[in-house]
Amino acid sequence: MALERDWEAGQDQERCLAKLQWAIQQLEGKADPAQLSKTAELVIQTMTGPWRFFHTPEHIFEVGESGDAIEVLAALFHDLVYVQVDQGVSVNISGYISAFVKEITGQLVIRDRTELPNDIMFEIVSQLFGFVPEQVLLPTAGQNEFLSAVIAAKFLEHALPAAQIAQVVACIEATIPFRKHSASGLSPSDSLYERLHYVNQVMNFGWNDEQLSSVVQRSVRLANRDVENFAYPSAADFLDNTWNLLPETNHDLKNANSYTVHGYRVSLQKMEGFMYYLKPELVFQTFGAEPSALVYQQLITRTQRNLDVARLYLGSKLLSIAVIEALSQRLGRDIPLATMMGELPSQGRSVAQLENFLPQLSMAVAPATDLEWDVLSLVEKGRGQASSYDIKNSPVATYIIKSIGFAESRRLLAQAKEFFKGTLTAEAFLKACDRTVVETITNGIVQVFENRKIAVRGLSVESKV
Repeated sequence: MALERDWEAGQDQERCLAKLQWAIQQLEGKADPAQLSKTAELVIQTMTGPWRFFHTPEHIFEVGESGDAIEVLAALFHDLVYVQVDQGVSVNISGYISAFVKEITGQLVIRDRTELPNDIMFEIVSQLFGFVPEQVLLPTAGQNEFLSAVIAAKFLEHALPAAQIAQVVACIEATIPFRKHSASGLSPSDSLYERLHYVNQVMNFGWNDEQLSSVVQRSVRLANRDVENFAYPSAADFLDNTWNLLPETNHDLKNANSYTVHGYRVSLQKMEGFMYYLKPELVFQTFGAEPSALVYQQLITRTQRNLDVARLYLGSKLLSIAVIEALSQRLGRDIPLATMMGELPSQGRSVAQLENFLPQLSMAVAPATDLEWDVLSLVEKGRGQASSYDIKNSPVATYIIKSIGFAESRRLLAQAKEFFKGTLTAEAFLKACDRTVVETITNGIVQVFENRKIAVRGLSVESKV
């Protein structure tokens, strides 16, 4: 496995280097081959960190796919820094930003003017992001993109003129996700245009209005490709990406069969809350003719559908894990999910799992809408792919939905959230649920325990499973 990972990293590094060389050649730049090789190595080392599941080398290659040279360069660097995922700034890249930022009580802060070096690249990045000395950098307000842009500018400084680097930086700035309009009513792309206009004047780039607009349109094009999974035609594919995002900020999930019921529930709950906050108009950007009105409306429509599916899907899974969590509290506080439901399937090994002891039900309450039918299919048949930490289908959620229907599930989910907040006890929540459902799931868990007991005694459990 380690050899395979090393081989893949080597392949990614070669691919990254080839893209760097191609882009700089297209821009008629002159790069030091040794410096480019070092850059490719650093990018891939950082993007293959232990917590990277979605923001990986494949992602940056996909974002740059079909783009011009500026877009390709921006794509390679745009996710280089991801503090929440990497649990800080990677040691490999921290040296490239330490002259510009410092850490104060656990937060990254831009140094004050007396500490900052006279650096034209840092000035361009700061002005395009609208960041100032002594500003506290926030993970949800451009921190990662800003630091990634600083590193990109410094790495490209030897190969390209400032005007081209500014265009790369503008693309990276546009990838700050899910931003609302400013207090004055400007969209993120409108604000970027205004800052580009200012930098154009200060740096004497000589861009006219048409060229300025073209820079912003390119940035919007790249930013929309960065989040294109939200508008996938298949909701199952969209959910696959969601499941890759979960372990990036919920690191316990990386350890299959050892994360707790509570930890898994919190991960789902955070994602469900995020999906309810999000609006399609916050996902995709527009500026001028990029994208066309027709394409933009298609993106918004598909994103709304995927969000609707994700909300109901995550809510259904939350309800099922709420029942498991409430039952787990009869044993203790930090019970592994595998203890309650059985270990994930492993190659060549048969294990007792809760799903083996749930009855195959016909539909007691049929779905009322196409959306409900789609979500039932997703929980029963599964997302597009299984993940390393979770199976792709949801047997317990399927059993609950088929037993009581979506309307009752929604009502119980509200009760489950009271249980999560601590305003409702575990037993009170279980009492509010359908008695047969709770008893069946309880008996299934007991059967998992019984099969473990038989296995420990060295007896065959195949007939039981």
